[in-house]
Amino acid sequence: MYFIVVKFPVKPDATEQWAALVDRFTTATRAEPGNLWFEWSRSVDDPDEWVLVEAFADDGAGAHVGSDHFAAFVAEAPRHLVRTPRIVSRQVEGDSWDVMGELTVEGDA
Repeated sequence: MYFIVVKFPVKPDATEQWAALVDRFTTATRAEPGNLWFEWSRSVDDPDEWVLVEAFADDGAGAHVGSDHFAAFVAEAPRHLVRTPRIVSRQVEGDSWDVMGELTVEGDA
């Protein structure tokens, strides 16, 4: 699985609209073959930072980066950002989320 986490430092005047601004990009990426998940969250430490966690079944991120919706996002996003996003992208074993071994919830199936 190809696992990617990206931190987007969004301009304060665009923070509240960020989810709407990236909706078309998000929807198109989730529909890509091999996309396992594509999830946005907001940082609890910095309300103007949005964090994207995404995964692909293999190195399918190459096709993602070559897509029209990715190109449109890359062209539009910089005007809403304070600086270049920071990324961690790695090939990892597995094909889904694993259950956390250090913490369990009683009755969890």
